[in-house]
Amino acid sequence: MPDILIVGGGFAGMWAATGAARLLRTHDASATVTLLSPGPDLVIRPRLYEADPAAYRVPLDRVLGPVGVRRIEATATGIDTARRRVTAEGPGGRTELPYERLVLATGSALVRPRFPGAGLLHDVDTMDAAVALEEHLRALPDAPEGPGRFTAVVVGAGFTGVEIATELAGRLRAVAAPYGRADEVEVVLVERDEVVGRGLGEAARPVIERALDELGVVRRLGVTVARVDEGAVHLSDGAAVPARTAVWTAGVRASGLTAQLPAARDELGRLAVDEWLRVRGVPEVYAAGDTAAAPAEDGHTVTQSCQHATPQGKYAGHNAAADLLGLERAPFTTDPYVTCLDLGGAGAVLTSGWDRALREVPVAYAKARKRAINESWIYPPVDDAEEILRRADFRVGQRRPMPEPTG
Repeated sequence: MPDILIVGGGFAGMWAATGAARLLRTHDASATVTLLSPGPDLVIRPRLYEADPAAYRVPLDRVLGPVGVRRIEATATGIDTARRRVTAEGPGGRTELPYERLVLATGSALVRPRFPGAGLLHDVDTMDAAVALEEHLRALPDAPEGPGRFTAVVVGAGFTGVEIATELAGRLRAVAAPYGRADEVEVVLVERDEVVGRGLGEAARPVIERALDELGVVRRLGVTVARVDEGAVHLSDGAAVPARTAVWTAGVRASGLTAQLPAARDELGRLAVDEWLRVRGVPEVYAAGDTAAAPAEDGHTVTQSCQHATPQGKYAGHNAAADLLGLERAPFTTDPYVTCLDLGGAGAVLTSGWDRALREVPVAYAKARKRAINESWIYPPVDDAEEILRRADFRVGQRRPMPEPTG
């Protein structure tokens, strides 16, 4: 029976499992750590807007195995906090897993629209969806000729929407150019607000808008999608945009499992947690990542992002193990908030703090930082127990040093 059960194999869940294992090993404890996840891989979800998304995964067993964490491949379907049991469905059927301490780290999911034709929408929320989009794009040259063959409509001009829109400008040209169709490529960004990226900061908006102009991304602001069909995206103002590709990015909510706990949740479905990431009112359960409305610096609440999920996982795992062993727990803290928004072939933009103050740095530096984040910083070490446990320490930061920008 697992003494500490981690539900979820994303960044928060993986680091919670290794964080718990680290403390148990430090104290020569015999307690066990088990991670329950529907798939065998850590999906590098922040990269799924990029080309070739199938490559962006790390086998969980190469992280968990070296530090003695057992992995069960199944999907959690129920939580009974009174009996301390998690119900799961896996290849062998239905099973029940008991626990002494539970860390819920089942992440978030895209909010799906319900208008006519919504089933035709692509997204980059999961590995399967991102791969399906990639296969769709590669098949466009073989599709019947006609209006919108190489046009993509991206719905939602928040962080994900801007990143996929700017990236698609290059991805579509790479697909169309060998057939002499690069001039047919168009990306249209649809946003119900009157401005692009309102939540990304006033200072960053001019940089984002210049990038969209440079890449030729058309904006349709102040409108929503009414319906989608095979050849067009129909907008709320009556206009129809001929397009064979439509990508939905508008909003995410915490995993539905949070509703099974007798605890308060915020408007995103995230659980209210205390300074140790323990779910308020459910003392044997901790939450981390997109399921937790954890406190951040200066009275803010963490965002649903890898930047916050990673340290939350480390703290939640450590504290669940400390709680089990009767040791002092560590109050959650996080690095100062920053954002690094990819702008495709137009570079990237950096902001600092919750007011998203613009970092006045060269485009090349911002792009190099984004690549460092996506291609290195967020990846866990593999096959090396000592390094995995070192990185699982909540006192070890996620960021790496980079040279100061010049020029």
